[in-house]
Amino acid sequence: MAGGSGTRFWPASRAACPKQLLSLVGRQTMIQSTVSRLGDAVPPQRVLIVTNQRQAEQIAAQLPQLPPTAILGEPCKRDTAPCIGLAALYVSRDDDDATMVVMPADHVISPEAKFQEAIRYAASLLEENPRRLITFGIRPSYPAESFGYIERGEPVTASGGEPPTFRVKQFREKPSAETARQYVESGDFYWNSGIFVWKASTILDELRDRQPDMHAHLAKIAAAFGTSSFESVFAEHFAAIEGVSIDYAVMEHATDVLTVEAPFDWDDVGSWQAIARLHGTDDDGNTISGRHLGLDTTGSIVRGDDDHLIVTMGLKDMIVVHTPDATLVANKHDEESIRKIVKLIEEKGWKEFL
Repeated sequence: MAGGSGTRFWPASRAACPKQLLSLVGRQTMIQSTVSRLGDAVPPQRVLIVTNQRQAEQIAAQLPQLPPTAILGEPCKRDTAPCIGLAALYVSRDDDDATMVVMPADHVISPEAKFQEAIRYAASLLEENPRRLITFGIRPSYPAESFGYIERGEPVTASGGEPPTFRVKQFREKPSAETARQYVESGDFYWNSGIFVWKASTILDELRDRQPDMHAHLAKIAAAFGTSSFESVFAEHFAAIEGVSIDYAVMEHATDVLTVEAPFDWDDVGSWQAIARLHGTDDDGNTISGRHLGLDTTGSIVRGDDDHLIVTMGLKDMIVVHTPDATLVANKHDEESIRKIVKLIEEKGWKEFL
C-alpha cells in the first residue's frame, strides 16, 4: 500500500512526491526498502503495488525490477479497505488460492531475515486454517498515543510454535496517555503494525459480507481488468466507494483473527520524530541531515542538503526542514499541527507548495 500523502513530513513530502518516494532512512526510498525486505520470500513477479495514479510513474522508475503490471494506480483516495480489496481481486485472477502479505510502504523493519521468517510462519498458519486473518503485533516500548493497539487473547498452539501467537480479543483505537500507559503495563497489548497475511479469497469474503456495496463496486472494476473500458470503469466505480480503513471494515468484526508477536524491529516512520529515533542524536540531542551549524541548539531535528547551510541559534526541541521552495520551523512536540498547516496552504490555493 503506497498511496499515502505523508503530510506530517511536509515540506519534504508533497502530493507529487510523498514520503514513500523519499530516502528518509538509509539510501533507499521507503518503497524501495519495502520491496527489498521481501527478499526471496516473494519474487518480483508476485509483487503488486497499489498507489495513487499520480505516483505510479515515479514508483515504476524507482522499481525497474518489477513488471509494468505490478503497479496499480487508484484514481482517487479511498483508504485501506478498498485498496486491499482491489489488490485481492487483482491477484485472484491468476490464483484463487493466493496468500497475500499486505504491507504499508512507510515502515522501517529489521533484520530483514526475521521479517521473512515471520511472513513464512504466518503463511504456515494459513495452511492449518485458510479462514484465518493474521496481523503482526509490535510489543510496545513506550505508551504511544499515536498507534492503534491489539489486545491479545488466548495463545494459539501451531506447528513451529514460534513466534508467540494469540487470538485477537479486541482492536483498540489510539488511546489517551493514561490508557496507553495501562495497556503497556498490562502486558496484554501490542501496537497494531498494519501488516497482514491472509488468503485473498478470505478477505474478499469478509468484504462481501461486511461491506457489500464496496465489494460490488470492486467486482465491477475487476470484471473490466484487461479491457479497453478499464480506466473509465475504474474511475467511476472506485470514486463511488465510501472510503474506510480495513480495521473498521473487517478486522474489528471478524471472528478468526490471530496476532503474531513480531520477531523484528519496527517503526512506522509516521513523523519527523521518527527520524530522530532511527538516525540517533549527537551529543546535544540533535538529529542533523545536511549542512548545519548550530549554536546553543539542543534536542532538535534539522534537515536540509549539502548545498544549503542551515544555521540555528538558541533552539530547543525544534524541527527545521529546508527544501528549495519551502521551509518549516516548528516545535517538535506539536507535529500534528503540520497537518493543519497543509490544510491552510490548500485553503489559500497555494497548490505549488502541496
